[in-house]
Amino acid sequence: MFGTLNTYLSGISRCWTATDGASLASFLSLKDKHIMNSNLCLQNPENAVEKVLDSPIDELVCTHLKVLYYLDIEPRNFMEAYNNQCQCVQAIVKLLQYLKDENWCLPVMYTVCGDLRVLAHRCEEMNNSLKPGEILEKAADCLMSCFRVCAADNRCSEQDTKRLGMLNLVNQLFKVYFRINKLHLCKPLIRAIESSAFKDSFSLPEQITYKYFVGRKAMFDSDYKSADEYLSFAFKNCPGNFLRNKRLILIYLVPVKMLLGFMPKKEILDRYDVLQFYELSLALQEGNVRKFDDIIQRHEIFFIKCGIYLLVEKLKFIVYRNLFKKVYLLKQVHQLDLADFCAALQYVGEKDMTNAETHCIVANLIYEGKIKGYISHSHNKLVVSKQNPFPPLNTVS
Repeated sequence: MFGTLNTYLSGISRCWTATDGASLASFLSLKDKHIMNSNLCLQNPENAVEKVLDSPIDELVCTHLKVLYYLDIEPRNFMEAYNNQCQCVQAIVKLLQYLKDENWCLPVMYTVCGDLRVLAHRCEEMNNSLKPGEILEKAADCLMSCFRVCAADNRCSEQDTKRLGMLNLVNQLFKVYFRINKLHLCKPLIRAIESSAFKDSFSLPEQITYKYFVGRKAMFDSDYKSADEYLSFAFKNCPGNFLRNKRLILIYLVPVKMLLGFMPKKEILDRYDVLQFYELSLALQEGNVRKFDDIIQRHEIFFIKCGIYLLVEKLKFIVYRNLFKKVYLLKQVHQLDLADFCAALQYVGEKDMTNAETHCIVANLIYEGKIKGYISHSHNKLVVSKQNPFPPLNTVS
């Protein structure tokens, strides 16, 4: 494709003149076939480019051709390619500012920014950074420069506002911030999107990605009802043929649902190959502490790799709650001896459980609203409410 440099540059010129953002984006994409053409891999393309293209598009094309050069040489120099891709993004910023009354170039911005993030990941994997996350953080700064230009556009018309490009950039930034574990930097981005007059105008795929990341952040913030809302939207609207994406969403949605008291159906978990959660749900419903611990230990690597180990660990208090509810249903009294809870815990595997530890577990369940009642220390009893002493988990705030 594009046998000569002049053919390639002429194609870009036509796209620029026709304000064809989608086609121009393909000319500048590292996923397009043209990157295999060695005629386009130039270390110093300025003279040739400036003969065909005018400012500001010439700078963007020059930096792109330099990226191709560093990805073509042996051995490939990913760090220099990344540095030049950063220059590509800065050229995009100038382009956005130059086209102040137009937004047809947004697809070009999406492509160039996405390629920068991918190159940054590759450089991090090759240990080109003195400090882990340093390269990705610099890439995020470049992406933010584009975001500021888009956010500053005060045009109200959907036809030409650059604010329509905000969500794509926010999703790119989420991917970086989650990777370098700087989730606090997501807050201002979320505020910007939620307050946007165009938040319902973004494309559905972008909304799905956004809801997925915001749901995960809510999960880490222990805001499980919000996490359920966002992740459920992402799962419901993700097309059925994207099995890998639906499975990824489900890995976070299922434990959130379980924390809210909703147990998953086996056929759904089987369809997306996450039956580990079905075993957990059985242990939860039974109040079987021993079984729960065995499942956690058996699937420990899976839970750690998915980043949900601590979240799954929190489910243990639901196991305790369901076990204690069985004691309550068995005794049918509102003043329950804490020694009975201790005995129940020992029976289901907590062999070394003491009365003091049992008191702590019960106290935590009361504090979290999972049991309505209070502990009478003088009588070593749990006094529960006569009305709904074990409220449904989805009603617990």
